[in-house]
Amino acid sequence: MHCRAYFLLERDIQELKENNFKGITAFPVSEDLMEWGADIEGLQNTFWHGLFFQLTIKFTSQYNFVPPVVKFITIPFHPNVDQNTGRVCIDFLDDPEKWNTNYTLSSILLTLQVMLSNPVLENPVNLEAARMLIKDESLYKQIVLRLFSQPIQLRENSLEFPKDPDKLTRSIKAVSFNDYYKTWSGIATSKATEHYRSSCMLLLWLGWLEKVEGFPKPIIQLKEISSAQLQS
Repeated sequence: MHCRAYFLLERDIQELKENNFKGITAFPVSEDLMEWGADIEGLQNTFWHGLFFQLTIKFTSQYNFVPPVVKFITIPFHPNVDQNTGRVCIDFLDDPEKWNTNYTLSSILLTLQVMLSNPVLENPVNLEAARMLIKDESLYKQIVLRLFSQPIQLRENSLEFPKDPDKLTRSIKAVSFNDYYKTWSGIATSKATEHYRSSCMLLLWLGWLEKVEGFPKPIIQLKEISSAQLQS
């Protein structure tokens, strides 16, 4: 017997099919509809347009009383996306009290699409992305474009809503620490201050080393940096 959440998600599927939102594709990857995959393209008239990001969305039987857990698989260099886990940091997804039962899967995906080009810089989860965006927006844009631009062929092959989502597979674009480092150092036209360079590299190293299978967890514990320090 299917739970209430199942029927609500069937409704969400129908809403996605009927609206065919530009730059958004979503597909269930489990028979009970509790796990989904999604592809989001950045909004038109922003530098994010033409960049594609994959996500996972996990619901529970309590949907839509509580929000799903949303994570990027292709993790953007973005103030509101955890660089290590890919988890999206948006108030109504993080705090059930701010969640509204009127929200649907379409609402979530449209919000994420807008979020890419409209980051919230108050209490960012990716401090380095926020700091770079504040200090040098042009450099930030160049890094994002270098890291996530895809071949023209992929952009032209628009994604259609799958008829058989269980058989659908998706490739994952992995971005290594070296990619970040080479891109950052290659684009920068002026030498960063030692404080900025050190903090940037330390945070990136810790984040990416944790992903290396078999590598011991860093023993360094970084103190939380307040959002006010982004301007320092």
